[in-house]
Amino acid sequence: MPRPAVNDLIAFLAVARAQSFTKAAGKLGVSQSALSHTIRGLEERLGLRLLTRTTRSVAPTEAGERLLVSIGPRLDEIESELAALSAFREKPAGTIRINAGEHAADAVLWPAFEKLLPDYPDINVEIIVDYGLTDIVAERYDAGVRLGEQVAKDMIAVRIGPDMRMAVVGAPAYFDTRLKPLTPQDLTDHNCINLRLPTYGSVYAWEFEKDGRELRVRVEGQLVFNTIALRLNAVLAGLGLAYMPENLVEAHLADGRLVRVLEDWCLPFSGYHLYYPSRRHTSPAFALVVDALRYRA
Repeated sequence: MPRPAVNDLIAFLAVARAQSFTKAAGKLGVSQSALSHTIRGLEERLGLRLLTRTTRSVAPTEAGERLLVSIGPRLDEIESELAALSAFREKPAGTIRINAGEHAADAVLWPAFEKLLPDYPDINVEIIVDYGLTDIVAERYDAGVRLGEQVAKDMIAVRIGPDMRMAVVGAPAYFDTRLKPLTPQDLTDHNCINLRLPTYGSVYAWEFEKDGRELRVRVEGQLVFNTIALRLNAVLAGLGLAYMPENLVEAHLADGRLVRVLEDWCLPFSGYHLYYPSRRHTSPAFALVVDALRYRA
């Protein structure tokens, strides 16, 4: 049996992991037709069907799943070792891919990279904003950003931000005809600006804590968004109450454009952490990025 080429195996891994020829072709930088031809050739040489294709989905067969599980980690290790060879270069270089939520990307990652990158032109950074709890190993990210309590125990976690607080806010005009909520349960009588996250499957329940008592309140309102900017615009326009990271509304609270309620129910919690697999071989570029992001109180 002819031996499969390494590039053919890489192509198979990309399709099997993405479960999509379109997404895999985009990641590999090839056309869908060329990728499909490569997979068909690999299956013919092996004499096995590796992928089940329908008009809506692509999934590994039993043989394909075994190949994915067996060679995937090995090829990832080879790629990691090759990336680590940049240690022999005079300057740190390479591409660092990071998965993060919108607020973390804007509040923590961007300020650090804005300072770092001008001094290291050979380092490329790709930040993918994603609200889902993405598997960074399967999706081949170098690192991800999550709140401290969300990081898996088998990952290395580096604190990159201070403790955080949330704030429930509304415009002064909004309260002209409404009483301010005194408890989280009072929010059910208000027009609340909701956030939809893919990990929840529905709108996000606002989280509160006081005197050891934790509450999750599912609020209702006219507006649902999945971005910070739109929620902030809506609350500033007086269209409802919003549940926002405190640092995003501090300036608006100071100048009187927003009013805060339920402050005693919004306690600090663990801030953002950069996390990555413990078996990852850190290149000089990655080590430099980690150090630039590391939180120093």
